[in-house]
Amino acid sequence: MLKTILIDQLRPLTFRLPSPAIASAWRAYLAFGLVCTWLAGIGRYWDNPRAHWFQHLGLGSVVYALALALLLWLIVLPLRPKRWSYRNVLIFVCLTALPALLYAIPVERFTSMDTAQTVNFWFLAIVAAWRVALLVIFLRRVAGLEKDELLVATLLPLTLIVVSLTALNLEHVVFALMAGTPEDAVSANDQAYVVVALISMFSVPLFPILLVGYAFYVYRARVGK
Repeated sequence: MLKTILIDQLRPLTFRLPSPAIASAWRAYLAFGLVCTWLAGIGRYWDNPRAHWFQHLGLGSVVYALALALLLWLIVLPLRPKRWSYRNVLIFVCLTALPALLYAIPVERFTSMDTAQTVNFWFLAIVAAWRVALLVIFLRRVAGLEKDELLVATLLPLTLIVVSLTALNLEHVVFALMAGTPEDAVSANDQAYVVVALISMFSVPLFPILLVGYAFYVYRARVGK
């Protein structure tokens, strides 16, 4: 079973559907995905002195995966998708956690701070783009959403996530920069945090537009497509 799960772990990451075994052995897949999420969480914060204890233990990433799956499930549910359950969404979220291991590479240990910030920015961009593409494929192939629904169903939860990430993660770096702390106290992730802040500026005006589109598609789903 473990061999099958390992193979199926690669299938979603390469934009392919998992094998039918996931339906009957979903508990094993979910357990494996949660372990991957936990390990990715440990790797994400293992060398970050500003991280809280629950982040160092990887618990923050597990809680985040549970919350993200719940958010996606609740937002897409009114669109009446196919094969849509919290269990399926949670397994998908957990099986896409491995790319976050890129964050565990301590590039600041063998490069300058400026280079480390640039590298971490590209790590963030690659992982984010990868996961968004995987979400689009998941909503199209598994949930069966129509093409015109995909944009709203994908971007609406993402705008909420960006605002939440900004509120949760950015204040540490902003405080350090505003307080004039020395360079060695500045995080290698600062550039990525600034990018997240800029993205959040676009998310705020975009959110009401997406909300209107979402309301339209929910209404259409209720009266029949």
